[in-house]
Amino acid sequence: MRLRLKADGRVVELRDGQELPVQSLPVQPLPIQPAVDAAAGDDASSLAVRALRRRACLTQMEFAAKLGVPVETIRNWEQGKRAPRGPARALLAVIAHAPDTVFQALAKA
Repeated sequence: MRLRLKADGRVVELRDGQELPVQSLPVQPLPIQPAVDAAAGDDASSLAVRALRRRACLTQMEFAAKLGVPVETIRNWEQGKRAPRGPARALLAVIAHAPDTVFQALAKA
């Protein structure tokens, strides 16, 4: 199964060159809010990303490698310097509900 994360947060399956909606993965947004204060390292966004990574039992480097982003991105999210936006935020929401499925799909990509 090949999955694609759309910019609007939808997850679709790629089959025979067509995008079909994935019914078995209910996607609900994480309660991640953009960081208002760059110095605040304990805002909801940083705690949510850190908790999600720890729940997956991954280091920052492993998590970054699985997502295909620089480790600095994960550090910035967890320290509250930046907040995940757009597709990254949607991907984190899907990981929160089905981490094994997402990591499997990303490994095949």
